[in-house]
Order: sequence, then structure tokens, then C-alpha cells
Amino acid sequence: MTSVINREKNCNNEISVLLAENSNVDIKPSAYFHCKPLIGRMLAAILLIFLMPVILTTIIVVRLTSRGPGIYRQRRVGLNGRVFTMYKIRTMRVDAESDTGAVWSIDNDPRITLVGWYLRKLHLDEFPQLVNVLYGQMALVGPRPERPEIIPVLAENILGYLDRLSVQPGMTGLAQVNLLPDCDLDDVRKKLALDLTYIKQATLFLDLRIIIYTTCILFGLRSEMALRLLGLMRRVKSDPAMSTDTTECTTSNEADIDLLLNDVSRYDEDRPDSQSVLPSSPR
Repeated sequence: MTSVINREKNCNNEISVLLAENSNVDIKPSAYFHCKPLIGRMLAAILLIFLMPVILTTIIVVRLTSRGPGIYRQRRVGLNGRVFTMYKIRTMRVDAESDTGAVWSIDNDPRITLVGWYLRKLHLDEFPQLVNVLYGQMALVGPRPERPEIIPVLAENILGYLDRLSVQPGMTGLAQVNLLPDCDLDDVRKKLALDLTYIKQATLFLDLRIIIYTTCILFGLRSEMALRLLGLMRRVKSDPAMSTDTTECTTSNEADIDLLLNDVSRYDEDRPDSQSVLPSSPR
């Protein structure tokens, strides 16, 4: 227990130091973020009323089919680097990280239970995070929160990664509706490009469109056509004419959207293989 507490304190201290060192980042969130928390809490309260039967049912099913609690608590990093407890329906066995510590999940992860596989596929395990939105720790839409043990690694290898901590993390986001789960640091860079695009351009209308498309995903209706119809399509790619570390983001019609990352990620040149610093792929 003492070692766990010390590890948590070290993570918090490391994140605080990283934020202090990057206090001059050039990121200005949209004016919408002034009223966004209140709107998010109101919507979360309404959604909880309708989704509570689904949440309670999934908790019961998880309890009946595998050993351990139905709700899983996990530490994540939120606004300005504050660490909070995020709630999810448990989809893995209770001792999933007893040997490895904090690692990302991977495809066909053996730690995932049979019921958990279906919950993840339908994203039903994310519904308890509506409570985090009510507490003001998260938003319905925003950059997905990362674990405090992993953030220092990403911040060290990806320039500007901590800029995403300038707003509340979200249950879903512009990056999540456009891109698949990460497999390597290049995928993280691409999601960062979309996260920063969202931070600068967020509006209530954009949030509503992202929520609508996320609902479509819950019913297995992920499609490029739906993204285009909702005006959510974003293309994120590395520019081969520039540094391999350069990522750009454009709308579906290739117009400029003021993202403005000429160098969203530059790996530490002293590392022989920067990709190897990450254990596996996140959700």
C-alpha cells in the first residue's frame, strides 16, 4: 500500500513539474468553455435519468459473471493536471494489472472478460462517467483523459501534449469520432492534433454533433458518410514534404481550420526508438 501511495505522489509531482515547465504554451480555448461546464452538467443529469437502468443492469451482469465489483475506479488526469477518480463498468478481471502496473489495453486483451468484451464494443462501460461530469471532473465532449502514470511518457515524447490539459477531459471527442484506438505514438500525435483543434474551435453546435455521432457509434453506425453529413470529418496526416514529426489537420474539404501545429510532436533525438516507450494500445 505504501509503495502504491508513493507511486501516486511521484506521478502527481511529475505532472505538476511538467505543467510548470510548459506554462507558456500557446493555446487559447474557445469562449464556449466559459459556459460549457454548466451545460454539460445539465445534459449529464438528464442522460443519467434515462441511462440509470442500463447502468444498473450492466453492473448486475458483471457481478454475476465474474469475481469483483461492478464499478471500476481508475485515476485519470483532468483540467490543469488535477488527478481524479474516473468511474467505469469493470470489463477486466480484478487482478488485471497486479503484475504489470498501469498499461494500455491491446486487441484481444486476455485480461478482458467475455461480458466486458461486449460492453467495450458497445461502449456501455463508459456510461458511469456521467457521474464524473456531474461532479465537474469531466465534460461530455473533450480530449479523453489519460492515466497519470502514462502522461509523463507522452509529454516527454510529444511536444504540446500537455496543452490538452487546458480544458476538462471528455467522455467522447472529435478525435474519438474520427480516429480508431491508438497503436503507437504517431496515432497519439494525430489525436492530439484533433484535440487541439477542438479546444480552439469548440461550440455547443459542435458538441451536439459529436454527441449525435457518438450515439450512432453505440448502435454500430460508424460511417464516413455520417461524419461528412454532420460536418465532423477531419483528416489528420503527416506531411511527407516536411519533418516526419509534423502533423497537420484539415477538414474534409481540405480547408484550413487554424490548428496550427507545425510541430505537434518531436521525439527526443537521444532515444534510439521512441515508439518503444509505450507498453501497448489504449482504448
